[in-house]
Amino acid sequence: MNAVKAIRKKEFHGSIGDIIFMALVWIFLIFAVVACVYPFIYVLSVSLSSGQAVNQGKVILLPVDLNFEALKTVLGYKQLWISYGNTLFYTAVGTVMNVVFTCLAAYPLSRKRFCFRKQMNFLLAFTMYFSGGLIPVYIVITKLGLYDKRMVMIVPVLISAYNVMICRSAFESVSEDLFEEAAIEGANDFYILTKIAVPLIKPTLAVLTLYYAVARYNDFFSAMLYISDSSKEPLQIFLRRILLQASMEIMQTTNINMGAVSQSTIQVRYVCIVVSVVPIMLVVPLVQKYLVQGTMLGAVKG
Repeated sequence: MNAVKAIRKKEFHGSIGDIIFMALVWIFLIFAVVACVYPFIYVLSVSLSSGQAVNQGKVILLPVDLNFEALKTVLGYKQLWISYGNTLFYTAVGTVMNVVFTCLAAYPLSRKRFCFRKQMNFLLAFTMYFSGGLIPVYIVITKLGLYDKRMVMIVPVLISAYNVMICRSAFESVSEDLFEEAAIEGANDFYILTKIAVPLIKPTLAVLTLYYAVARYNDFFSAMLYISDSSKEPLQIFLRRILLQASMEIMQTTNINMGAVSQSTIQVRYVCIVVSVVPIMLVVPLVQKYLVQGTMLGAVKG
């Protein structure tokens, strides 16, 4: 009888502990969601409010005096669309090349019969900790004639060593027997890679595609170093200039009568931020279901 009471008492205290733990988890989760979502909602609300409401500080959460003049002003700026087009080109072409060359690098490194496997894996890991530095890289790029060329945004960052390791681990998780059977049937390595290995690690490739795409889309440092022609600058350089230097540039170069609309420079900046994040917000839901599955699949082996 005493044993039964002890078990029930233990279960009671265990359930109370579980309830407290879950309550703390939910509190932390709600706080994290609010901390992440509120800034974006605030930026969106400011961009859709009237200039007078923004200047008077009336916007707290939702838009006040709904107004689209600031959005029309920003969308009417020609340089925005030039930078948008450049960013989409760099992101699309660069991401495709990133994924292709990552697979081509990771597949041989995952095969045990590759004679230089250990040496190449060591050199790959070595590059994650040591590099020539910014100035030697700049000299190499200029000597190759890539300065102020569109390919300078793609070629120097063609492969990420960390992403190659993730892809290599995903290839290693595929049964070796499957590759051996395909080889016995007469399949060469290129056929095995494209028809067998790549389809089996699609979740991992989806996650790597997202990683590469976000990195490409947000890259401004490379453009700041190697791009001087404004017709080739990506969206992030345009956004940086608007946020830090020349918010009035848009107001002065559009045909909209800004005297009739009491707009603040902070509102124009926020509109630029909203416009710049729209493509990523549209792409992320498409690969969201692969995110956890692909990350775990690439982390099975080291």
